Amino acid sequence: MIKKVLLAIALICPMLMSAQTLKIGLVDFATVLQAMPDYTAAMTQLKEVSDKYQAEFQKLQEEMNRQMTEFQNMPENELPAIKERKAREISDYDQKMHQFEQSASQDLNKMNNDLMGPITQKITQAVESVGREGNYSLIQMYDPQLVLYHAAPVEDITPAVKAKLGIN
Repeated sequence: MIKKVLLAIALICPMLMSAQTLKIGLVDFATVLQAMPDYTAAMTQLKEVSDKYQAEFQKLQEEMNRQMTEFQNMPENELPAIKERKAREISDYDQKMHQFEQSASQDLNKMNNDLMGPITQKITQAVESVGREGNYSLIQMYDPQLVLYHAAPVEDITPAVKAKLGIN
């Protein structure tokens, strides 16, 4: 009797497990992101600010080059105190340049996060919506460099996510 029950369970379990197939979706997040008008506007805004920082840094670099040339062209018999003062000025200016560069980088990173956060949130919500509506068990990012192989039942849901966001 126990053997028959165990045999029946052994035969039924694989059938039950096969009835619960996984439905897997892949989404090309980068393609969706780049197709969004919000993304284009954010990138334009970031580029404008980055260009301003770059122009200001270029001015600082030119001033640094001028100071270095002036220092290098000092007469050899220049008084040591004057040479030291000029060397300190160059060192201080170099520190100011590095501080400016760090501050600009931090500002750009914060601006990027502030602009891109809502955009990625919209995409994430669209992916979740498509996932619920399509009864997907798993949706993951599609990256051709990382995916070695996929076959049916894996589906590319990128077009569905784009449609959910109202983009082509």
